Amino acid sequence: MPAAIQLDNVQKRYGALQALAGVSFGIERGDFFGLLGPNGAGKTTLISIIGGLTRADAGRASVLGHDVVTDYRSSRRLLGVVPQELVFDPFFTVRETLRIQSGYFGLSNNDAWIDEIMHELDLTTKADVNMRALSGGMKRRVLVAQALVHKPPVIVLDEPTAGVDVELRQTLWRFVARLNREGHTIVLTTHYLEEAQALCKRIAMLQAGKVVALESTASLLARFDAAQIVLHFAKGRLPEGLVDRAVEPETAMAAERVALRLAAASDVEPILAACRAAGAVVDQVNIERADLEDVFVQIMSGARGDALPVSLR
Repeated sequence: MPAAIQLDNVQKRYGALQALAGVSFGIERGDFFGLLGPNGAGKTTLISIIGGLTRADAGRASVLGHDVVTDYRSSRRLLGVVPQELVFDPFFTVRETLRIQSGYFGLSNNDAWIDEIMHELDLTTKADVNMRALSGGMKRRVLVAQALVHKPPVIVLDEPTAGVDVELRQTLWRFVARLNREGHTIVLTTHYLEEAQALCKRIAMLQAGKVVALESTASLLARFDAAQIVLHFAKGRLPEGLVDRAVEPETAMAAERVALRLAAASDVEPILAACRAAGAVVDQVNIERADLEDVFVQIMSGARGDALPVSLR
């Protein structure tokens, strides 16, 4: 049975910029998959290739076994993409927009599903409102509705909650989680790593067009499950000798609040003693477990060569 999305040595260059440098992995059917990375890592380029908006220079991408180039009609019918940008036609109402989108896929008499989508995304009261009159958050909801109107088995969400309110996030995630339970494959890119940690079963991390981590969320967190100590300085700053323990070493010596990795509980007192010896006054100490944001920072540091690289699994 083919994967929901399969990528084999996908490469893309824009002039001197290598946007994707041989990306290969598969996303299984029914997965809730996170695609993470800093700005410029290649996430949107990869999504554009999967969606048929950009053609790869080399390699192959397929959706449920259908090549996105040679069998593009089938691959696009099986895929729903929510883009980052707010793109809309200013001449139509919400309902008209969704009916037109249905028509692109040859779907008539689709009003029952359109009504359900609008209900789930809290758009019902806006059904007959022109798109120009909607707020940014409401336009974002319509983009999500457009991606779902043909009931695609594979759904790609490219930063769908960027710059939107808490209500939309909660509404969207409830609906998307329901679709995932019903068997839809979800691919999410987001800079809100708490969302990825809560929702995604498996994660790939990109840096400079390369995959630098690929495994289950639980496995990622387990591999970086060391505790960390968070220090708040009332006076002075972190001693230079402790910088190599910092989660974010590049800013550690100037920050009032610093997180340091702990290999064992016995590390706490030597750290505090080193701060006292340097004349620093610590007025608050917290011991925390690493979360996905900490894992992300450590992996990206490793990918830049600041720490040991993370091997793929």
